[in-house]
Parts: sequence; C-alpha cells; structure tokens
Amino acid sequence: MTGGTFTTTIQAPPEKVWPWIADLSRHVEWAPHDYSIEWIEGEPNAVGSRYRSVGWVPGDKHHENVGTITENTPPTRFALKADDKEGEFQTSYTLTPTADGTEVVFELAFPPKMKAMTAMLAAVAFPLAGKPEIRKRMQMLKAKVEGAGSGPAGG
Repeated sequence: MTGGTFTTTIQAPPEKVWPWIADLSRHVEWAPHDYSIEWIEGEPNAVGSRYRSVGWVPGDKHHENVGTITENTPPTRFALKADDKEGEFQTSYTLTPTADGTEVVFELAFPPKMKAMTAMLAAVAFPLAGKPEIRKRMQMLKAKVEGAGSGPAGG
C-alpha cells in the first residue's frame, strides 16, 4: 500500500498545536499550494462531519474529494477519511508531548485497491512529488505554530 508517516517536533505544547490540526479550515494557512474546504454536513471538525476540499496532488492542481472526520480526541489525535474516484484515503495526526514541545505524526494511507494505472503512477509520483510536499507542509505547520507565540485565536 502506498502512503507514509511524517514527523516533526514543534516547540509548543500540544494545547497550542491542537487548534492548527483539529480545525480543518486552518490547514489552508499551512498548505504549500492552494487549498480550500467547504463544510457540507454536521458541525465543523466534529466526528461524522463531512466536507468537500479542493487542493493540489501530484498531477492534479484542482483535486477534489469529499471527506469525513473520523476522530477528534483533543489534544492528541485527529483523523479523517477522504473519498475520490480512486477510493478512500485515510489520514491522521497524532500529537505527543516531548521535552522540547510536541511531536506531530502525520500518517497517510492510500486506498488498497486503486486502478492499476493509478497505482503505478502513485508508486512513482508519491515518492518524487507527494512526500516532499508533505514534508514541506509539516515544516510550514511548525513555522506557523512556533511563529504564533500564543497560538491561533481561540487556541
């Protein structure tokens, strides 16, 4: 299965990192490419709530999917699934306090049964373009949280 685990340590406690992770509309602030989200059902960021997002993936600058929040356990874990024409993608963020702040682990799992051509393309494109973009995104999250000092409004 294609996917990966990406980790960064942020110089802030989990309570300061959490609002940047668990408010999906804030992900726009630390995305390296254009990204938008629209809530289509339920209370934003609550388990079971559904959203539509549009953003960049390798080979598609206007990639659309519909997602559902599957876990929201403050301030330790936020997870969702996103569906597109290839299937269901699973993503999660896990926050763990450390001596230096907070370790943030982002995990992404591609659908196990993608179409043959898409699976071959993903196996090439994800390591070359997808992984570097996720690493960049994690660094942008780190910079935003550490630069915020007291954290985002309401956080």
